[in-house]
Amino acid sequence: MIDPDALERLYLAYNKRRYVSPDPLQFLYNYKEPADREVVGLVAASLAYGRVAQILRSVDNALTRLDGKPHLTLISSSPRELERRAAGFRHRFTSDSDLASLFKGIRSVLLAHGSLKSCFLAGLAEKDKTVIPALERFRARFDCPAAHVLPSAAGAGKRLHLFLRWMVRHDDVDPGGWEEAGAHRLLIPLDTHMSQFGREFHLTRMKTSGRKMAEQITDGFRAIRPDDPVRYDFVITRFGIRSDMNQSERAALGSFPARP
Repeated sequence: MIDPDALERLYLAYNKRRYVSPDPLQFLYNYKEPADREVVGLVAASLAYGRVAQILRSVDNALTRLDGKPHLTLISSSPRELERRAAGFRHRFTSDSDLASLFKGIRSVLLAHGSLKSCFLAGLAEKDKTVIPALERFRARFDCPAAHVLPSAAGAGKRLHLFLRWMVRHDDVDPGGWEEAGAHRLLIPLDTHMSQFGREFHLTRMKTSGRKMAEQITDGFRAIRPDDPVRYDFVITRFGIRSDMNQSERAALGSFPARP
């Protein structure tokens, strides 16, 4: 069995801001106002695919176009102005028209609901055991036809679940602000590092990444922390990114018995 105490020791040792970089999450720390931070979080998470160095350059590029006041800039700009602001942008499959679509989608939600948080919470029911139903409703509010801009919540939805981890959890790493959504409902943001971990520790029977794998891995962590099943996501995935973390501590976690 995995040692929950060893897992908690990893959290206490490495769930700190000094281990965040390089990560698009670092951009959220530059914004004190929750209204700005949630916009920055959605833009950063939407571009969080590909090599991390390119992600950071692209997120910085996109945010620069919002003049340091993302919420105010979006609600006070016309759709045509947002197209002008996005002109010339490129991040892998995301073009300037895709970024403009994202900007306009966020603008529409802000004008209708006042904040992204209010929009998300409006689609969340008390009976919902996970964020999936609310996330599907939230995603439907955005007119972003290209799936690589704001992915559908029907699949693993790694970037949307990463965004929710940042927004819903509050600790030294995740800035929070949407705590009302309930950390107990969150789903693991499934990337290659977490997929490998899930298979290595027999948290999943799935061979390929997808929503089912994310749910199985989350259930494994929920057995340890039902109140906060994605608590250990940051520290586990950091081991695949940073060289200054002690790999022997990860190895000390033990292993789950294989599932039948």
